[in-house]
Amino acid sequence: MTQIILGVTVGVFLIEWLLGGSTNAAILYLMGAKNNQAIIAGQWWRFVTPIFLHMGLTHIVLNGVVIYFMGMQIEALFGRWRLLAIYLLGGISGNVMSFGLSANQSVGASTAIFALLGAFLMVGESFWENPMIRQLTGQFLLFTVMNLVFDLFSTGIDIWGHVGGLIGGFLIAYVIGVPKMGKIPNLKRILAGLTLIVAWAAMIKLGFTNFK
Repeated sequence: MTQIILGVTVGVFLIEWLLGGSTNAAILYLMGAKNNQAIIAGQWWRFVTPIFLHMGLTHIVLNGVVIYFMGMQIEALFGRWRLLAIYLLGGISGNVMSFGLSANQSVGASTAIFALLGAFLMVGESFWENPMIRQLTGQFLLFTVMNLVFDLFSTGIDIWGHVGGLIGGFLIAYVIGVPKMGKIPNLKRILAGLTLIVAWAAMIKLGFTNFK
């Protein structure tokens, strides 16, 4: 599944290039970039399509490498279909938070990548007694914090999309569970699902309030 996701992402990037360039804002808008006014007008698919769009070669190369290595690890832990759910729903979560809190047009798989990080942090929280999981979680937590700090001091980065993806991935991982690792208490799964739904609704309402 990781390879399929990566293949689709590269294929979309080639289409961007053929249409006139991946750095062309008009092309990105045409292909489904997150644009608040378009979403308010009813183009809800723009919560999904930005996950597969990238601005420039460096953007897709960096994200592609992370998608491959993070995706393979999450797929090994959760399985292919749970990986797909985390990637897509987590990416949507990032775009929903970006819609609620940022007026800027944005694209990129970073929302979904942060969802993968969030999913791994959930594994670390749930199975902390496992020494290997504990060690890896510490490394991924450091990586996540470093990336968020970098976002704070960078221009053109959709930090709200990253935060939304991270939180979304964490909650979605609870909802779907990790059968290969062990059982997640049903109460935690229900609370995570309800929290996710309420957060999505709040961010969508905020987006309509702030940007309509």
